[in-house]
Amino acid sequence: MITTAVQRGSYVYVYGEKNRQLYSKQGELVGFTGSAVSVKRGSYVYVYDEKGRQIGSHYTR
Repeated sequence: MITTAVQRGSYVYVYGEKNRQLYSKQGELVGFTGSAVSVKRGSYVYVYDEKGRQIGSHYTR
């Protein structure tokens, strides 16, 4: 389960229970839920699950 995601510089750091870092991704944090994190890179928003696997993406302006 994702408990928080924070922007630090050009990276998004994603944390789970007991404040354990799950992964980091380059880009701009758009938002997160308990099961997914959205990260913007260029004109796309990429969605990652709690293991850092990409589960979706969409074009944005």
